[in-house]
Amino acid sequence: MKSGTLQFQLQLQFHFSVTTLAMFLLKTWRQSAFGVYGYLNFTKPAFLEHSKKFKPEEMETQIPGKNCIVTGANSGIGYATAEGLAQRGATVYLVCRNKERGEAALSQIQTKTGNQNVYLEICDLSSVTEIKSLASRFSKRNVPLHVLVNNAGLIEQNRVTTSEGFELNFAVSVLGTYAVTELMVPLLEKASPDARVITVSSGGMYSTPLTKDLQFSESNFNGTEQYARNKRVQVALTENWGETYKNKGIGFYAMHPGWAETPGVAKSLPNFSKSLSGKLRTSEEGADTVIWLALQPKENLVSGGFYFDRAEAPKHLRFAATNGSHSVINSIVESLRSMASL
Repeated sequence: MKSGTLQFQLQLQFHFSVTTLAMFLLKTWRQSAFGVYGYLNFTKPAFLEHSKKFKPEEMETQIPGKNCIVTGANSGIGYATAEGLAQRGATVYLVCRNKERGEAALSQIQTKTGNQNVYLEICDLSSVTEIKSLASRFSKRNVPLHVLVNNAGLIEQNRVTTSEGFELNFAVSVLGTYAVTELMVPLLEKASPDARVITVSSGGMYSTPLTKDLQFSESNFNGTEQYARNKRVQVALTENWGETYKNKGIGFYAMHPGWAETPGVAKSLPNFSKSLSGKLRTSEEGADTVIWLALQPKENLVSGGFYFDRAEAPKHLRFAATNGSHSVINSIVESLRSMASL
C-alpha cells in the first residue's frame, strides 16, 4: 500500500514537473516570438516601410457633423487621435481623468485645428460609477455617436485596487472599456449604419492567451503581463461585439499602434523606452490607423477585426497556442456585465 502511494506521488510530481516545464517553454516561446515579430514590424522604421503602401487619399475625408468620443485624450495616442479627428471637422469629446491636463489638451487642439467643436468631459475610467454618470450626460444630449475610440489605458506595475474593489489595470482597460462601450450602444445606434467603435489594443497581447483570471489572482503580480492580458481581452471583446451587434449598424474594430514613444510608455516601461530610443514611433504614427479606421467606408472594413498599419492583422502568432483561448469570451462577458451591474 505504501509503495503504491509513493509511486502515485512520484507520478504526480513527474506530471507536475513536465507540465510546469512545458508551460515555461511555451511562455518563453511566446515572449521570444513576440519580441522578434515586434522588432521587425512595430518600430518606426517598420512604419516608414509599411507607409509606402498607404493611400494618402484615404485620409483626406472630412467628417463635419460627426460626433466622436476619445478616451484618454490628453496625451499620447489619444491626443493625436483627437487632434486628427478635429482637423477633419468632427465634433470631438475628450474624455480625461485629470481636469487640468484635459483643459490644456482642449485648448491646444482648438488652437491648432481651428475647430471650436471640441469639448472636455472629466471621467475616471477606472470607476464604473463615473462611467455611468458620463453615459447619462451624453444620453441627455440625445445626439448620435458616430465614433467611439476606447484609448484609455495604463500599466501600473504594482497591484492597486480601486475604490470599487477592482485591480486598477483591469478596471481601466477592460471593465472601463466594456462599460463605456455597452452604455454608448443606444447613441451609436442613432448613427447607424455609420457608427463604429475603435479600441486601441497593443501588440503585447500576442504574448498571452485569453484567460478568465481577469484580475491576476497570482501572488506575484506582474503589471506588464496584466497589461498584455487586458489587451488580449480587448481583441476578444471586439470580436464578440462584432457578432452581438452585427444587425445594429455598428462596426467594431480593434487595432494596435505599434511601439510608440508616448508619455505613458516612458513612465511605465522606462527600460523598454530607453533600449529602443530613436526606433519608437511618434504618437501621430501610432494614431494613424485609429484615424484611418474612423474615416474608411464600413464596407471596406471587417467588424470584429484587428488592424495594424491600415490593414487587417493576425490576432495570434504562429505556434503560440493562443487561438483556442477566445472560446472563453462569453464567460468573460458575463463576468464583466455582473461587475459593471449592467
